[in-house]
Amino acid sequence: MWGAAQVGGRWIVAETELTLNGTVLSGHVHRVVLLLRMLKLPYRFVDAPRSARQTPEFGALNPLRQVPVLQDGNLVLADSGAILVYLARHYDTAGIWLPRDPVGEARVQRFLSLAAGELAFGPAAARAVTLWGLPGDADAARGVAARLLTFLEQHLAERPFLAAATPTIADLACYAYVARAPEGRISLAPYPAVGAWLARVEALEGFVPMPLSDVPAA
Repeated sequence: MWGAAQVGGRWIVAETELTLNGTVLSGHVHRVVLLLRMLKLPYRFVDAPRSARQTPEFGALNPLRQVPVLQDGNLVLADSGAILVYLARHYDTAGIWLPRDPVGEARVQRFLSLAAGELAFGPAAARAVTLWGLPGDADAARGVAARLLTFLEQHLAERPFLAAATPTIADLACYAYVARAPEGRISLAPYPAVGAWLARVEALEGFVPMPLSDVPAA
């Protein structure tokens, strides 16, 4: 299946329908969904709950049995950060979502590292422990989250987006777990600049929210 869209005055073309394996309540998956939609790339979503990830078929896609996994023709990619970089490099030739200059790219990479570090061990971990009782120290995760949100509040008080004057994959990588921090009993009320940034991301063309969990927060 071919799909094409004009981004930044240039045409991007997908020669095959992309397949995204994931779950709708995963922030790691949601960040990839956002970029696919904002690049207007056709894709098929395959639900991959924990039980499905134990099958030999999924193990062949990702031996670590984690989501997301992207299939683009014969290419199979795991890890949300790697997938974001691939999609931005391969399909966004204008360099809108991942700047091509060294400084711009480095600024984006900084927030991809935060997404894999403090964001994962802070808001995301607190949410996982609170909603689903996964192993972990929720109070320690909330401490990490407080430090991260304080940093983001100061950072975003002076700029509209995380890494550039326009949105990049840095914003998509960080959005979901910040937006759903209250599901981990982390209030966003003390962080108005963060709240304003969330609203700017939500106003982007193609945006869809990550669904709220139907599990009551503890």
